[in-house]
Amino acid sequence: MMRRRTTLLASCTALALALGATACGGGPVSAGGGDKSLDGQTITVAGVWSGSEQKNFQKVLDAFTERTGAKTQFVSTGDNVSTVIGSKIEGGKAPEVVMVPQVGVLQQFAKQGWLEPLSKTAGAAVDANYASVWKNYGSVDGTLYGLYFKAAHKSTVWYSPDALDQAGVEPPTTYDAMLKAGHTVSDSGLAAFSVAGQDGWTLTDWFENIYLSQAGPEKYDALATHRIKWTDPTVVEALTTLGKLFKDKQLMAGGQKGALNTDFPGSVEKVFGPKPQAGMVYEGDFVAGVAKDQFGRKIGEDANFFPFPAVAGGKAPVVSGGDAAVVLKDGKNQKAAMRFLEYLTTPEASAVWAGAGGFLSPNKKLDLASYGDDVTRETAKSLVAAGDSVRFDMSDQAPAAFGGTKGAGEWKILQDFLRDPSDPKGTAAELESAAAKAYQG
Repeated sequence: MMRRRTTLLASCTALALALGATACGGGPVSAGGGDKSLDGQTITVAGVWSGSEQKNFQKVLDAFTERTGAKTQFVSTGDNVSTVIGSKIEGGKAPEVVMVPQVGVLQQFAKQGWLEPLSKTAGAAVDANYASVWKNYGSVDGTLYGLYFKAAHKSTVWYSPDALDQAGVEPPTTYDAMLKAGHTVSDSGLAAFSVAGQDGWTLTDWFENIYLSQAGPEKYDALATHRIKWTDPTVVEALTTLGKLFKDKQLMAGGQKGALNTDFPGSVEKVFGPKPQAGMVYEGDFVAGVAKDQFGRKIGEDANFFPFPAVAGGKAPVVSGGDAAVVLKDGKNQKAAMRFLEYLTTPEASAVWAGAGGFLSPNKKLDLASYGDDVTRETAKSLVAAGDSVRFDMSDQAPAAFGGTKGAGEWKILQDFLRDPSDPKGTAAELESAAAKAYQG
């Protein structure tokens, strides 16, 4: 017992010293501890963020500078992270850190030999502060390369409390009850759902939540890695379930045509804008930011959410996405870069952005009081409480040619299914044909 206690204390002390902390298990840990030990060093951090997200991430960068003295520079990559980072590496201008938004891209970077494995200090913090599923998604062939700093909760259905109150319905807990409640909302004068069919990625999210709940996590994992075909009966069953919504013109604002002409911001506007056309919109926790920032809705009062409901006797799904921090081998200042990742593992770093809003952390040590409103706290609590039952967005795990290309692959096929949901089996065959080509490539 004494030896175990001594070993634990030694490990704790090493972690504290590496991060410049003043305590172990007794308060937030800060990188550098304010000792300015990285004075004169600079790191460049690349990511997809722009606008308010970039502004809020800059606060995290500034906090790191304050503690360590290292200067930081953020470079926005736009959506095509892989191409942009590849060209920077070829040009000898690789950033030190990249915030990677897709599991598939992280795996691609690792297999191309671009990534530096995380330090033992960062790995120990991931083991202590995160559910193991996040370590799995950040690892390739057993080596940890990515730290998931920012997450999205993609199993939230957002609604207007006024619309549901007027219809006399409560937030449902099953998929069939949700469609039934939708008919009641429709009978009261508003369409039930605003569906963003113009953006194919939203349709993949609909499918993934239904599939995870109905088929279960093992099948979900197998389909996400193409170990089972998209012609599997579970896929046909999930498409049939999704088709119940898509073929019911009473449930969707503008019917199928209206949905196909509605992008994601437009879908939020149809529920929370000045002229509401629907009572509910399905998408991730980021709906709250649009409802609040663009339409002045007060989250928790005139905009709220319920968890995506359980399907066909399954468990309620928790589908997530996220941005993983990785260190590039070609970056000029790897020591400071790895110290930055060590900082990102701390609750302190997550608290900086949590307080600014528009952010969820998978770090289970982050105090929920760090979030600015009760609804975000509930969303974050749900994400962390799901633990290892969380599943990463399936389309983000697939090759981009199948799961992440506008007008092609899964996006287009599901848009075609929205237009005509009469043949789930035929749609499954089309999905398998596209997936087989993409995974082979």
